[in-house]
Amino acid sequence: MRVNADFDRRVVVRFADTEWIPSPMPGVERKMLDRIGGEVARATSIVRYAPGSAFSAHTHDGGEEYLVLDGTFCDEHGAFPTGSYVRNPPTSSHTPSAPDGAIILVKLHQMAADDRTQVGIDLTGSDAPRQELHRDKREAVSVARLGTGEVIALDGPGGAEVFVLSGEVTEGGDTLGRWDWLRLPRKAKTTVTAGESGATLWIKTGHLDHVSAPG
Repeated sequence: MRVNADFDRRVVVRFADTEWIPSPMPGVERKMLDRIGGEVARATSIVRYAPGSAFSAHTHDGGEEYLVLDGTFCDEHGAFPTGSYVRNPPTSSHTPSAPDGAIILVKLHQMAADDRTQVGIDLTGSDAPRQELHRDKREAVSVARLGTGEVIALDGPGGAEVFVLSGEVTEGGDTLGRWDWLRLPRKAKTTVTAGESGATLWIKTGHLDHVSAPG
């Protein structure tokens, strides 16, 4: 399966315009943002867990990165409420569940094979204009909190992704609202402007220099 798999193209996916697709596990559905592969894939998705749903125990050979958008996401390592940012490195394993339901933004098979950095951050514990979540030689991940009309530049040579956590922004003639997603190709240069109520953005840069599929 290939979804938005041409990484040399700009892509916008609006949350309201995409359908939930059932996963192999009952009660777990996905909105696919980009994907290369079948059930084991290099993938970026929004995943919804119905109350009481769970996934079987599994190992993330290529790592897992997720942000809890709503509810509480649980595994053997703890309960992660809305606003939690987690990186589980390659070779890590867990049995995820959502007793009360949850929605997460998740990226799979996108880490370096030798990455062993475990990250867990509560985003609600900071109101800083720019909060760095992770940085290594491949990528940088941060949250930007923008005031009304504030402008930020995106000019990373290794591409960029922007996920709107709250508020509204404009970029390239498009307006993006809550839970909309933008991917910019390598060497793209642009600006993002916050709307009247400001915006909070999850931003990743640099990583499109390292695109590969599992296997």
